[in-house]
Amino acid sequence: MFFAKLITHKVYWQAILRDVPFNEYSTDVLATAAINDLNTLTDFKGPKIGGMVTAQTLFRGTTPGDLIGPYISQFLYLPVPIGPPNNYDGTISTPGIDYQATTVPVSGTTNDFMTDVATWKLIQQGNFPTDTTTYTADRIFIRNGRDMTAFVHFDIPPFAYTNAGRILLNLGDDALDRNNPYLGNPTQEGFATYGAADVLNLVSIASEAALRAAWYQKFFLHRRLRPEFYGYLVDQQINGVLNSDINNQLISSPALAMIKGTFGTYLLPQAYPEGSPTHPSYPAGHAVFSGACATILKAFFNEDFVIPSPVMPNATNDMLIAYADTPLTVGNELNKLAANITLGRNFAGVHYRSDGYQGMLLGEKIAISILEEEAFTRNINFKGYHLTKFDGTKIIIGAKQCAPMLQ
Repeated sequence: MFFAKLITHKVYWQAILRDVPFNEYSTDVLATAAINDLNTLTDFKGPKIGGMVTAQTLFRGTTPGDLIGPYISQFLYLPVPIGPPNNYDGTISTPGIDYQATTVPVSGTTNDFMTDVATWKLIQQGNFPTDTTTYTADRIFIRNGRDMTAFVHFDIPPFAYTNAGRILLNLGDDALDRNNPYLGNPTQEGFATYGAADVLNLVSIASEAALRAAWYQKFFLHRRLRPEFYGYLVDQQINGVLNSDINNQLISSPALAMIKGTFGTYLLPQAYPEGSPTHPSYPAGHAVFSGACATILKAFFNEDFVIPSPVMPNATNDMLIAYADTPLTVGNELNKLAANITLGRNFAGVHYRSDGYQGMLLGEKIAISILEEEAFTRNINFKGYHLTKFDGTKIIIGAKQCAPMLQ
């Protein structure tokens, strides 16, 4: 249990801040309390600026681009084309899914679950939950951690990434990787190879391969307990029932005092009535397929391409407005998308940060191997995809030089 002594610390704060909009982290009193507390930790693994947790780094990812611009990736805000990228007259098709808004759980503790020991034990014994999530009547874009937990509750694994692929395919040839072998070809264009069908197909293939790898790691290697169970150990240790040697930095955290004052226990509030999935925690399945799918998209598209007409929530979080600060690039926003999907599960109370980041790295390795293997099935010379890995390393993958035709 030593692995989560400090990791769980952040997950408690994420549960407390579920309803705080991301763009209010610099002014919200709870966010300030979380920042101050996290800065006291001796081994905090999240991002920092100048060695400190700040409102701009709070609960964000650690990959290139995660700290630039709005918390939520443009690929979760921009309209998604639902038809072919181009119309028959040569114009770009009109996007069909407006801002990807949907109903979300209402704010407040009515949507925090498994906060009393009796209910917690019933769920651990395999009983179906009697509580249900209450949703808003209106469609809302993602504004806070609770909204993000809803997105990653019932999502089909590659959904966010096929949407991102459709958005990118609608941006024209300039958004493609500069080594795409069909760029500038006057008589051919990519389709089954290096084109729309190829990239969307590989996103799905990478997602499935990633999940298979994740489940092998979960059951055959790590078998890490979920945060909901670790929260039970916290509660039992503070109440003197058993000592699990949980680090005192967590036991004495003001986050736990807030949880106790609200719910009467030190259990970690769950965003889902059923709590965590019943399989082990490490690595996070969402993180592994996110790492794989984002890597496929970063390979196919020009990571330095600046996303046109980006948006962000307005100050009151009731509409999206134009974003006009630091340019947002394809590579950075795909990294951020992977972090959003991954950390959304942390906000739900079902994963730790290390489940997420290490899972993304595993998914990245899987996607790279898929792209390298695919190169040998293609009868075309290819200089290779440009790719910036999650650690910032730049590589070329999938290069292929065809053998000369026999005479």
